[in-house]
Formats: sequence, C-alpha cells, structure tokens
Amino acid sequence: MDKSKENNKKLWHSAAHVFAEALLEIYPTAKIAIGPPNEQGFHYDFALDKPLKENNLDEIEKRMKAIIKRNDKMVQKDISIKEAKKLFKDNKYKIEMINDLEKIGENKINTYTNGKFTDMCKGPHLEYLNDIGAFKLLKISNAYWKGNEKNDSLTRIYGIAFKTKEELKDWQEKRLKAEQNSNIKLGKDLDLYMISDLVGRGLPIWSPNGTMLRIQLQNFLMQEQQKRGYDFLITPHIGKTELFATSGHLAHYKEMMYAPIKIDDEEYYLKPMNCPFHIQYYKKDLRSYRDLPIRLSEMGTVYRYEKSGELSGLLRVRGFTQDDAHIFCTQDQVISEFEGVFDLVIYVMNILGLKEFRVRVGVKDPNSDKYVGDPKQWEIATKEIVEVLKKKKINYTVEKGNAAFYGPKADIIVNDSLGREWQTGTIQLDYNLPERFDLEYTGTDGKKHRPIMIHRAPFGSFERFVGIIIEHFGGAFPVWLAPKQVQIIPVSEAFSEYAKEVHKTFVEENIRSQLNNRNESLSYRIRAAQKMKIPYIVVIGEKEATNKSVSVRDRQGKQKTYYLSEFLSKLKDEIKTYA
Repeated sequence: MDKSKENNKKLWHSAAHVFAEALLEIYPTAKIAIGPPNEQGFHYDFALDKPLKENNLDEIEKRMKAIIKRNDKMVQKDISIKEAKKLFKDNKYKIEMINDLEKIGENKINTYTNGKFTDMCKGPHLEYLNDIGAFKLLKISNAYWKGNEKNDSLTRIYGIAFKTKEELKDWQEKRLKAEQNSNIKLGKDLDLYMISDLVGRGLPIWSPNGTMLRIQLQNFLMQEQQKRGYDFLITPHIGKTELFATSGHLAHYKEMMYAPIKIDDEEYYLKPMNCPFHIQYYKKDLRSYRDLPIRLSEMGTVYRYEKSGELSGLLRVRGFTQDDAHIFCTQDQVISEFEGVFDLVIYVMNILGLKEFRVRVGVKDPNSDKYVGDPKQWEIATKEIVEVLKKKKINYTVEKGNAAFYGPKADIIVNDSLGREWQTGTIQLDYNLPERFDLEYTGTDGKKHRPIMIHRAPFGSFERFVGIIIEHFGGAFPVWLAPKQVQIIPVSEAFSEYAKEVHKTFVEENIRSQLNNRNESLSYRIRAAQKMKIPYIVVIGEKEATNKSVSVRDRQGKQKTYYLSEFLSKLKDEIKTYA
C-alpha cells in the first residue's frame, strides 16, 4: 500500500472511532458492531433501539467536532481474552467476535481507546485526533451482521474524512460529478440498459444503444485477439454436476453457484466459469508440443450469486458475459504468453483512455485450506507472474489470500477520469485444472506432459466494464465507440430529401447515423441530440442542400461546414484511429 493510501486508512479508521464515540455519547444504549475503513472513507455498523434519520447526522457531526477538538490521543493496548469479555460483556456482537478469535487460537485482543471509548481494533490509527481536519457523514443504510441475511439487521452509517477542508471540498466536487456520471443515471438517460423487476434484479436488459456500445467493444477485442493468434468458442450455459465436481468449483465455489437443475434424471448447474468447457475442447484431440500454445477465447455468459444488497446497476450483477480466454501452453511458453496477455491489456486500456492502472497479485494464504494443488507449483506460478510484471515495469502489490482456489492471479485495477479505482480484468496462472482433468500433450521427447493453463479476461465482464467506461467518459463516448455517431437534422421538411440522402450515404459507409426529421423545432431537436451525447450533429438547411455540404456541430459546440465527402473522410479517420 502506498503512503497516501496508508495515511487515508489511518484518517478514516480514526474518524470511524470518533463517530462511534459520538454515537454512544448521544445514544448510550447503542450496541457497536464493526467500523472499518473502506475504499472511499469508513462505515460503522451498530444496533439501535430507534431508527435514525438523515437529520440525526447533523447532531452526531457536532459531537464529533467536539471530540476532535479535545484532541485525545489514540492509545493502543493488548488485553487478554478474559479481559476483553469483561470489557464488552454488554455487547453481544463484540462477544461473538472475541469467541471467534478464541476459536482460532488468539489469546490477546488488540484495542484502541480515544476518550471514554474503547474498541477492538488492529489499526492503524492517527496518534492524535485533531489530525482529522475535515469530515462528513454521508448516508444511512442497513446491513446484516457479518453480511449474513439470517443475522440481525443493523444500522450502517458511511462517512469520509481528510486532513484539510480543501481536500474534503475537492472530494465532494468529484463525488457530485461521479453521481451525475453514475452508470445507473446515465444508463437511463442515454437508454443504454434497464433492470426489470419481472425479469429479476441483477439481470440487465441491454437497450439498442447499450447493445451497440457492447458490440463495438466486443468486435474491438475479438479483432485484437485474432491478430494475436486466438481462436473462438461458444459453449453452453449449463453443465453437468460431474463437470464442476471435477473442476473443483462445487467444492470451492458452490456458495457463488445457483441451485442445480434436474433434467432427465441428471443434475446440471448454471455455469459460474467457462474454463471447464474450454478444457473439454482441448481434451477432444491428441495434442502435441507443435500445437501449443492453444489460445481459446469466448464471449461467455456466466451466472454467479450476489446478495441483493450488493447489486448495483451494471457494476454488480448476477448474469454477465466475460471476454474469457484460456491459453494451454508448455512450461517454456508461460513467460512469453503472460507477456502477450499484458501487452493486450496495456493496448486495450490505452485505447480506452484508462492509462493509469496497477496490478494486484493475489497469492494464497498459507494458513487457509481453501486452495488446491502442489505448494511448489504455486510458488513457481507466483514467481512467474511477478517476473513478467517487473519486466513490463507495471506497478503491482501482493495481497495474501486473494488468489483463485486453483492458482495465483493478477487483477487489473484501473483509475478512471475521477481518479477512482476499479477492478476490471484478471489473469490467472493455473497448474491445477490440467491435473484435475488429466490434460496431456506429447513433448519433443515423445513422452506425455502436462500443459499449463492461463485464464485471462482483459475487460473482466462486459457488464462491469461498460458500467466503468460509462462513468469514465460521462456517457460522452469516443466516436468509434458511440452507439450513434451522427444525428442528421433537417432545418425543415423542405430539406428532408437531402437529409435522407446524407443519412443513406453514412449508413452505406458503416457510419452509425440517425435521421431526426420529426415535426419539432430545430432547437428542440438539437438539444435532444446534445442530451444523448451524440458526437456529431449534422444540420441540413438551404445552403447545405444547394452546395451538397453539411453543417457539423461537435459536442463542444464548435460548428464547421464540410463537403459531404470531406466530413465522411474525417469520420472514417477518427473511427480507424479510435479517436
């Protein structure tokens, strides 16, 4: 973690404790649960014997300011399990946490005290509270204890804190812009997708505009993969129980899978992953070292269970399509294939203007039993991933416990136009599934060898990635990507014939053109096109009809008249160069 993120974590962690102290001073019967920092501030969960409203946050904020003004020192202390149970005897949530820690062999509990408030906490924290220069409580929501819907429903309050008022103001301005650019808001405003209650939450229906946007992304990625030697598959949406038992998904991923489907006395599952299907294609023929690497790609739809409270627009859904691929290669080819995948990732991110990204290397937790395979192979795979990242000079961090159950992975974390981080694609190195499915190839020595698998998805999922780029571009997509590239507006009915002629020319040249000759005022139609963030508005009047020209207005409001062939050439150049 870099220094600025570490400082933010200390700020937000400490502000969370100030919040908890203020809450208990105002509502002494509240039962504090947990209050960690998160990616954008902090939150605290607690049980209260009366509902809180938004206007109650003002009172809590005033008390927080008074606590910060006292400038208490954050005091850390280790206490025994027995002492902890005595200290938190009136709080069932803390007692449950203490019991959980005791079960795994912990004999000490780390605590922090500020003023009269003490909580179980590992930190880190600020030393003194007046280093919290500015803060804001943001919203109230509900949360289940330990994230389990069968447990108590708690109240959750979100907040943010910074060292200065200027930093808070800057954050608030960015947040306002982010809300205006929300994929949920813009998805509705630009008619990109919808969620139907009758279809089900987390199952988006793509509108024509959103479908076209997605098709452009898909075509772009398929073309780039073809250049890099990939072949394409289409696989079923369901598979037999035995398939997922062999892959290990039933043993290690079942909580994310939906209930089985009974068909003709056999049991099937909606697929959560495409890899077992790609493996079946690999297995259908005898393979030689001359065949490798084999690169199989699929725009494959998968289904994974997400809790209803975690669903959000396109960013968190229950059915989504991955730009998924699996590379089967020899040990000697692993490094070069991994490099090739990162070359593709870098190229894709640069084209889409997501040039700032880092990689989070997920490695296994040696104390966990959720992973499969030979520890030596895990060690080799992890070293190979890191070696490529170093060679490519890609910024990365290593996070223990964040690996897939079958191998280490490298998650792509991008920064959008507002500086927010998003996880998009992932690349995983796998020595285990080839073993589970007994995959082989004949080597140069004539003997049977085990191939190695690389799982990779540069976008991650089209749903999440489109949600990210909607917000990144604020709906103002570059010309090559825009669902509609041009809208043609005749000034009046008298110029409709030429407008239709221009529209036909664009369509024949594969320009995504739209003709708006509705019986509405010119200014109204122009404003409507601007609201849809169409890159170019072409206005056709008497002068244009006479000269066979077009009057073009771009999204910045600049206007220029072109000969039709001249503007068409300009459009094609922009599309070809991904402008």
